[in-house]
Amino acid sequence: MLQIIKTFFAGFILTFLLAGCGGDERTIEEFNKPALYWYQKIAKSISSGHVDKADAYYISLKSEHMYSPMMPDAMLMLAHAHISKEEYLLANFYLDEYNKRFSVGSNREYIEFLKIKASFMGIKDVYKDQKLIEDTIMNAKTFIGRYPGSAYQPLIHTMLVRLYMTQYLLNENIAALYQRIGKDAAAKIYREKNKNSVVQQSDITPPEKGIIGAVFN
Repeated sequence: MLQIIKTFFAGFILTFLLAGCGGDERTIEEFNKPALYWYQKIAKSISSGHVDKADAYYISLKSEHMYSPMMPDAMLMLAHAHISKEEYLLANFYLDEYNKRFSVGSNREYIEFLKIKASFMGIKDVYKDQKLIEDTIMNAKTFIGRYPGSAYQPLIHTMLVRLYMTQYLLNENIAALYQRIGKDAAAKIYREKNKNSVVQQSDITPPEKGIIGAVFN
């Protein structure tokens, strides 16, 4: 149910963002075009840095040519484009759409890796994104169990360790805050969480660019 809500929310945001974009270039005559026409518009818009217009052209491609063989490539192009612009919610929207319709075998493995990467890179504020951190850890562990021989395993393991480090430091910071204001019982709860962590304080050397971004920078 939660995944349905997330997908609906992402779709709503995409529709909202597209409502006002591309008005100058898309005239009333631009409908009932071949799939190749929309696909080329998407590719050209992405290459020129106008990803919002590419999103609008995707809506036309999907509306007029739902079963076109160009749909999978268009989705992946847009997912990569949004990842490069650090728009991870929209990237995951396209990846979810792709997974539902086209993902099989090794292709599914790649898409699941991209989704974990997008979620990982989408963590900007560790205090606000605690649920995203937990979900990304769960998805990374699932990936490791599902694809033991995957070529993406080293990166998934690295992301997972960074996420564990982030959780550890977050718990420690919250515990220190509670201790400063005299709430020792609350501080103890968060330090107890760290006792079972796969990483410990001695394992952590905080990178200059932050624990999350350091993996891909």
